[in-house]
Formats: sequence, C-alpha cells, structure tokens
Amino acid sequence: MGLWSKEQLRAFIKENKLVTAQDAQNALKELFAETIQEMLEAEMDIHLGYEKHDVQQKKTSNSRNGKSRKTITSEYGEQEIRVPRDRESEFEPVVVKKHQSNVTGIEDQITALYAKGVSTRDIQDHLQQLYGIEVSPTLISNVTNKIMPMVKEWQNRPLQNVYAVVFMDAIHFKVKQDGMIVNKAAYMVIGIDLDGNKDVLGIWIGENESSKFWLNVLNDLKNRGVQDILITCVDNLSGFSQAIEACYPHTEIQKCIIHQIRNSTRYVSYKDLKKVTADLKPIYKAVNEEAACLELDRFEELWGSKYPLIIRSWRANWTELSTFFKYPPEIRKLIYTTNMIESYHRQLRKVTKGKSIFPTDESLLKMLYLVTMDVTRKWTGRVQNWGQMLLQLSVYFPDRVGQHLS
Repeated sequence: MGLWSKEQLRAFIKENKLVTAQDAQNALKELFAETIQEMLEAEMDIHLGYEKHDVQQKKTSNSRNGKSRKTITSEYGEQEIRVPRDRESEFEPVVVKKHQSNVTGIEDQITALYAKGVSTRDIQDHLQQLYGIEVSPTLISNVTNKIMPMVKEWQNRPLQNVYAVVFMDAIHFKVKQDGMIVNKAAYMVIGIDLDGNKDVLGIWIGENESSKFWLNVLNDLKNRGVQDILITCVDNLSGFSQAIEACYPHTEIQKCIIHQIRNSTRYVSYKDLKKVTADLKPIYKAVNEEAACLELDRFEELWGSKYPLIIRSWRANWTELSTFFKYPPEIRKLIYTTNMIESYHRQLRKVTKGKSIFPTDESLLKMLYLVTMDVTRKWTGRVQNWGQMLLQLSVYFPDRVGQHLS
C-alpha cells in the first residue's frame, strides 16, 4: 500500500485539477516544499516540547521566533521555504540542516553514476531526463572532487604490522598528459592479514610499470606500518624481486600463477583457449614440484610445436613459479587463487572500459577508489579455512607468526 489511499489520491488530483504529467510534476513540487515545511514545524514542536498554540504544555523559557527564508535545491529545481526560528537560537533542524541548501539525493546520484563509469555527458542527460535539472560539467566535477580528500585519507591510513600474503599487480590505462595520451599503470596492492581478512592496501598511479616505482609503493607500505610480509605474489616484472628484497628481505616471493597463465594465453588462438587453459591446470595443481615438472613436459608434447613461447616462459620463470609447492594445499591455493584478484579486476575493468581515456591521473584515481570502496564493502568474511592456514604458516614462519597465535 502506498503512502496515500486511492481516495486520497483521487481527491488530490481533483482538487489540484491535474490533467497532464506536467501538472502532476508541478503539484508534487508544491507538495514537496509544503512537506519539508511541515517536517521543520514538527521538528520545532519536538525541540520546544509544545505545539504552536498549546502554551499550557510549555515547560521551557524558549519560544518560537518567526521564520527565515531559505532557497533549497531539490529534484524539483529551486524552491523557497521558511525555516522556523527559536528565540534562543538552539534549534538545529535535521531535515534541512543549517547552511544546507541542497536537499536532494543528486550529489549521491552523481557520485554513484560516476563510480559506475558513466561519462559526465551521460550524467547530465540522466539528470535532465529524470528531473529536468540542468547540471554543468563543473558541478559534476565539484561533486566528485569532494572525493579526493577521502582518497588521500584512505591512501595514508595506517596498516597492520604483518600481512600473511600480499598480491601486487598493475592495470594499464590511457591518461591525457601535456596534451598527449600516455599509458599509465595503476598499481594495486591487496593484502591478507594474520586474521584472514583481505583488503586493498592502496592504489598508486605511475608512468608505465617499473620495478623502481614498485620500490616507492613498498616504501609507502613500510611508512604506513607494514613491518613484515610473509609471502608476496607478483607478476613477472623484471627487477621486481630485487625491489621486494630491498624493502622486505625476509619475504618469500611467488611469481603469480595467474599472471603466468594470463601471459601464456596471450599467444593462443581463440579456438584453442579453453583447451590450453585446461591443459595448464595439471601443472599448478600437481601434488609436488616433481609431478609438476612431468606435467610441464606433457604440456610441451601437446602444445610445444604450436606455442613454443608458452613453454619457454614457464621454464624461464620456473624457480619463482614453483615456490608454492613447498606449502600445504590450503596455502598453495591461497597463493595462486585467482578469484580474489580476478573478481576485483573484473569490476575495475567493467567500470573503466566505458572511459577509453582519462583526462587526468586524479580522475583515474577517483574512479578506481570509488569502485574499490564498492568491491571491498562486500569483503566481510575471513578467507576460508583460515585457522588451518594460520597453523601451517606458523610452522613455516614460527618467529613471525608465533606471537599472533598466543
């Protein structure tokens, strides 16, 4: 059942002689202002503890003191309302706060649309069609700029002392710079702490991916309180391992199986894709390194002549690809599980694919931050079987996990 009964609605239509949709819009506009006005009056009643003419109930020295005019912007455009005042100036309305002139969900809507990758032009069209409101690109950019201080705060927040596993990865975007279109890398770091909770530790935008830039990122993590990382999962970027060793000399480096698979399938024709991906699986699902080597040989027999580059890549990176075989199955799976990073990336891609070029680094960062907030809000549970994994980690890293178990 709606707010009004059918009879009330019919009476409202008749009383206001509503014929067209525009009439309805105008009547609702009036109704909106009147409703806001009534809500303010009701707030004042509660604040003073007595209704307007019911002086018998009055238990306060304070009293009503006229009204002040105020222009508000809402889904119905601009309207004037009259805000009740009290003699002692203690009244703090909630429905329309002091100094608030925008009473609409429009700011939230702009932010929500922006976070979904909708272009400024489309946001303008959307608000125009829905509410008949003209919003300028400047307004949209002002609303979304309010996000930047939040991004800065998030990016500098203190982190945990120890992370069990940290995944480092970069996604590439095109950004305008000095009138040219430049390829930029957005560096993402996802961490799993010793309580089994995962979080995006930060996003950094830099010129193309380089080990030097990763060193900045690692130093940034250190400055924010990360003293130790047990296992780092990275892609096959040259110099990456040296950067990690410089900052976290005790961390185990595992070249990311997922990246390795993704790089491998880059050379594969579409019709072979499913088959090649399926045939790579026994390599990293093998019970131990020895069995994995046999599976790699088998893969070479099947695909070596058609895709020699894949074999070459796996063999060249084998040392750091095979780190995880020394761990029990649960930890192993955690290190190469794609789901976490993959689903995060999918959501980032989904939102950013509509924007082929970002006007500034800041606009890229704003959007990645908003999507990240959306994604991480759903990351509420611990990693599955974490208790078991933590016990196993404490066997491999006794002095670094021990105190967390006690």
